[in-house]
Amino acid sequence: MQREKAKERIILGIDPGTIVLGYGLIHQKGSKLTLISLGVVKMGHLEDQGLKLQRIFKKVSALIDEYKPDCMALEAPFYGKNIQVMLKLGRAQGVAMAAALNVDIPIFEYAPRKIKQSVTGNGSSSKEQVAAMLKNLLKFNESPEFLDATDGLAVAVCHAFQQNTLTDSKSYSGWEAFAKDNQKRIR
Repeated sequence: MQREKAKERIILGIDPGTIVLGYGLIHQKGSKLTLISLGVVKMGHLEDQGLKLQRIFKKVSALIDEYKPDCMALEAPFYGKNIQVMLKLGRAQGVAMAAALNVDIPIFEYAPRKIKQSVTGNGSSSKEQVAAMLKNLLKFNESPEFLDATDGLAVAVCHAFQQNTLTDSKSYSGWEAFAKDNQKRIR
């Protein structure tokens, strides 16, 4: 069954990593978001970079096969001082993208600051603050073992919010201004 893209869709969010990759899936129907799944792919035990990339490709492909997302949103690697870390993150992101592109799923990228801004109203929020806001927004109590799982979920939620507000983009000076303008998103 093909969902009408703008009105109902499943979004897969990915927080790429070569030690732990986080993912989250949400169902969006209008402005209502529902949690489908979130989790991590652990690769710390694998020494070989090729094996890590293969694991990312296979796991993301399996998520796509199981949940049939309409689109994928990824966190773009941030600019760091360690070029080797940037290279590894870029490869992890590229392999996850390839899994989606292989089956014609559109991909979208968001900067870490943009993701935090979309979810909490503050681009400098901690991982714990993002996780707490997502628990409230999507009404779940479980605390994942790794915050990478909620980071992946945050990317999906960010994409959902961006698509709803493309013509109505607004920035906020702080939590109070965000909360005042977003009463329906706060419980």
